[in-house]
Amino acid sequence: MQTSILQTKKHFFALDGLRGIAAICVVIFHFSEFIYPGDDKSPIGHGYLAVDFFFCLSGFVIGYAYDDRIKKLGIKEFFISRLIRLHPLVVIGSVLGFLFFIFEPSGAVDAYSFGKLVFIFLCSAFLIPYSGMDNRFNNNFGLNCPAWSLFCEYVANIAYAVVLKKISRTWLMIVVFAAAVWLLWTGHRAGSIGGGWAGSNFWDGLARVAFSFSMGLLLYRLQWKSKKQISFIVLAILLIATFFMPFITKWNWLAECSIAILIYPALIILGANAIQNNAVQKACKFLGDLSYPLYMTHYSLIWYFGYYHEKNKWNVSQSWRITAIGTVLLVVIAYAIQVAVDAPVRKYFSGKRKKKFLSYKKEM
Repeated sequence: MQTSILQTKKHFFALDGLRGIAAICVVIFHFSEFIYPGDDKSPIGHGYLAVDFFFCLSGFVIGYAYDDRIKKLGIKEFFISRLIRLHPLVVIGSVLGFLFFIFEPSGAVDAYSFGKLVFIFLCSAFLIPYSGMDNRFNNNFGLNCPAWSLFCEYVANIAYAVVLKKISRTWLMIVVFAAAVWLLWTGHRAGSIGGGWAGSNFWDGLARVAFSFSMGLLLYRLQWKSKKQISFIVLAILLIATFFMPFITKWNWLAECSIAILIYPALIILGANAIQNNAVQKACKFLGDLSYPLYMTHYSLIWYFGYYHEKNKWNVSQSWRITAIGTVLLVVIAYAIQVAVDAPVRKYFSGKRKKKFLSYKKEM
């Protein structure tokens, strides 16, 4: 097997930038959950829709990166590629979540035995859903709550390698249509498409990834291109606007489904052909590199914010000032983890993998 098959392709810088902006908005949204009594009261109450954008973007990028080489690469090597890319931060996020939980000032750790804590940590590190932490709102991954979407991402990657890589565009359109119906039904039943993070709404997350991932893959295979090139800044504003959209009490679910089904695919098509100068391109690369580490490492400190917010009874103005400082701090921490831990770990495993293929080629 040629080592060139293992090489990654170039990035769509504007899409990288949009992913980074979405990750920052997720952080702000998670702060806001402790500031307001409900998402409908928060100005960024639709921040959870960033996950649907992530899923759609993932489907597009997976199609771009692997459609033309997965047959030569093989399913096993595809999974290894994805594990090297994704799993180091799953483990890092689990370790951080475990340490922060042990020293959490609320004393929540006292409700668990040592054996139970080890079990919870292993579930988190191996990405096995466990919604048995009552004092963590029964999140599927109580030590690192955002990991629920990584579980869905893994499911989507398995579906791609086993089924979606083989099917024609016509069959993929059928899959997208069926998944859209599932998403609409989920939204109508629940009143929103913000589920997937807890045992009680576990299947909602699978409905979200089923549509958005397959839609992203379809976008790539249809090779749609925008006739007009739009500035990255405009696309960023449009994306942010979807998170700040006001709640429409009766039709909230339909508005959210419309964003996931129509707006985010359109943003990805436009983003793949967006205009950006050198300075914006560098900023987009930074945001893209930051997005996943930030997403997977930020939530441990969010619990501390929630504890002190409740204890000190901060008002809205105080809470938002602390949120601004906390967001900057989390960006710095995520960048440090990306540079000092995640990137070197991935480089190490990628290097070992390439050496293995080189030795295999020599033996042949």
